[in-house]
Amino acid sequence: MALWTVHGDGRTTDGDAVSPQERLSWPLTVGFGAQHLVAMVGATILVPATTGLPVGTTLLFSGVGTLLFLVITRNRVPGYLGASFAFVAPLEAARGEGVAAQLGGVVAAGLLVIIIGVAVKALGVRLLEAVMPPVVTGAVVILIGLNLSHRAATSFSAQPLLAVVTMGIILLCGVLGRRLFFRLSVLLGVVVGWALGFALGVVDTGAVAGAAWLGLPDFHAPELRPAVTLLVLPVVIVLVAENVGHVKAVAGLTGRNLDGSVGDSIIANGLSTALAGFGGGSGTSTYSENIGVMGVTRVYSTAAYAVTGALAVLLAFSPKATAALGSVPPGVVGGATLVLLGLITLVGVRIWMDNRVDLANPGNALVGGAALVAGVGDLTLRLGELELGGLVWGSLLVVILHPVMRWLRAARR
Repeated sequence: MALWTVHGDGRTTDGDAVSPQERLSWPLTVGFGAQHLVAMVGATILVPATTGLPVGTTLLFSGVGTLLFLVITRNRVPGYLGASFAFVAPLEAARGEGVAAQLGGVVAAGLLVIIIGVAVKALGVRLLEAVMPPVVTGAVVILIGLNLSHRAATSFSAQPLLAVVTMGIILLCGVLGRRLFFRLSVLLGVVVGWALGFALGVVDTGAVAGAAWLGLPDFHAPELRPAVTLLVLPVVIVLVAENVGHVKAVAGLTGRNLDGSVGDSIIANGLSTALAGFGGGSGTSTYSENIGVMGVTRVYSTAAYAVTGALAVLLAFSPKATAALGSVPPGVVGGATLVLLGLITLVGVRIWMDNRVDLANPGNALVGGAALVAGVGDLTLRLGELELGGLVWGSLLVVILHPVMRWLRAARR
């Protein structure tokens, strides 16, 4: 039995949507796959470039993770697992501990996501709604977006001209652009800023010139350290929330009930993240950019995503290409991350708004407010040899204290 049936004559859609189990002709499918690659590659490059992890290795496990995602979800959920921006804040904060320690945190997060996915598959989606209500999920997403804001500002001020140009292109394309210009706004901004940096002579091209056209990615082994692991674990909430949101979005686009695939999606993301951590890449998550591409094209074929995953794997085996991708100047990274971290923050706000979280409720307002200030202010305290920063304390405040306060308020009533 074929994995995909051919939609119509394979050359035209006649205005009809192409379902996940269908495909167009292979040349067109490769074209749609390349489009998804371009949509995700900017963000997937920025995450390792910002956190100090190897770009090529992240691309490799991003592609491999996508192929695993399609297999585990049994071709029911189209999606690409790119490098997750939720990891930027904790991995950047742990950069001084070394790559091995950073990867240990990625592995721990991936394994916990797998466990949650298995539980959701066994007990149902309502388990998530009970453990992580919208007020908790939204607060953690906001924390992750704002905790690294001062680092983005530092990179921005290091090369303000490049940062302003990069941010300006992203904003103009994102607000005024149509279709691909809108979907590729981040990539276009980075490319323009990068080209300007090259023209100004601030891009180090030595590594690119000396790199081979073909070669193996830079693999690293993980090392589990409690301090780094605790720093990364709050990301688990975001990864789970992103996967649930992705499945819901695809269900809305395709008109199908995909609740039964939520657990599979979470398991696949956890496996992809853990595998990336064991090899040297950043943690992965589903991408809203690719959902946007599907919304424009109405082509939901998982065959296109299989092509995208394969292309990412091939790109990872070109050291010259990955060296070029790793030469992005700090100002360009600062300009892009200033926008992207803001987007992550507003995703958390949107979670609150969409679910009508009552901020007049003292339990929501007091606990959420204290958590946000702890995270944004980067409250750092030591417990013996263990040093915990604001992201950990803020997440612990909202995840632990919110249900406690809710229980106490209900008991008083």
